[in-house]
Amino acid sequence: MQLLDPKKRILYLLIGIIILITNCSLPEKSIFLNNGVTAHRGNSAAYPENTIPAFKSALSIGVDWIELDIYKTNDDKIVVIHDANTNRVGNKNLAVSEVTYEELKSVDVAHDFRARNKLNLTDCPPEVTPLLSDIIQLVMQQNSTRLSIQPKSNCVEEAMKIINKLKAEKWIGFNDGNLQKMKQVKKYANRIPVFWDRPANSNIDDDLKIALKEGFQSIVINQNGITKDKVDKIHKAGLEAGAWTVNDPEIMKSLLGIGVDRFYTDRPEQLIMLLKKQ
Repeated sequence: MQLLDPKKRILYLLIGIIILITNCSLPEKSIFLNNGVTAHRGNSAAYPENTIPAFKSALSIGVDWIELDIYKTNDDKIVVIHDANTNRVGNKNLAVSEVTYEELKSVDVAHDFRARNKLNLTDCPPEVTPLLSDIIQLVMQQNSTRLSIQPKSNCVEEAMKIINKLKAEKWIGFNDGNLQKMKQVKKYANRIPVFWDRPANSNIDDDLKIALKEGFQSIVINQNGITKDKVDKIHKAGLEAGAWTVNDPEIMKSLLGIGVDRFYTDRPEQLIMLLKKQ
C-alpha cells in the first residue's frame, strides 16, 4: 500500500478540519411549522381546555404552537391549568396553591365542558389536571409543533428547571403580559421565543421599545385593540404581530387582511381551513 506524502496528509487533514468547523457553524434549519396558529389551551373548542385530549387534538390538526397555562401546587408540582382554582372547569373547587397534586387530581376538570356541551361520560370522559412535564414530553414526540407556556403564578424558574431536565428548549416558548416574568425567561434562556401579550389599549410605541430591548419575538395584542397602524409598526420593527383570542371567522379574515401574523384561538381547525383558502 502506497503511503501519502506527509505534506499531502497534513493538507488533507487541514481540509477536513475546515469542513468540520464550517458545517458545525451552519445554523440549524428549522423543522417546525410556521403557520401562525396558536391553539389556545389546546383545541379548547372541541375538548376540555388544558387537558391531554385538547393538546393531542391540536397536534393532529397541525398548529405551529400550543399555548397552555401553569400554576404551582402546595407540593411544588407545576401543573397545567388556567385559573388559581378549579371552580370554573371542575366538579369541585380547590385552590391550586393550597393542595397537593394528588389532591388536585381528585377534580374532574372536564366537568364544565361536558355540562356546557350536553355530553355524557362516554363522549367526554373525566380528565385530571396534567403536569407540565407530561405535556412537554407529549410535544417532544414530534417536530412540527411547539409549546408556549404562560406562567400564571411566579413559577418561571421551576418551569425552566423542568425544560432543562427534559432537554426540551427547542420545543418551548413563553407568553404572558407580565414584563418581569418574560424578562426572567430571557435571563434563563435567551434563545427561547417570547410572545408578549398586550391589552387592547396598550401604547404600541412604548411596547416596541421594551420588546426590542428585551429581545422578544412577538407582540400579541387583544383583538379589540388591533389596528393596521399597530401591525405596520410591529412589522417595521422586525417583530411578529399577533392577536388574542380570536374565534370569529369574520374577525380572523379582517385581521389577516391587515397583516396579522399570529392568532391565539380556541378554534385552530377553523383558522387552518381559512388559511388554506387564502
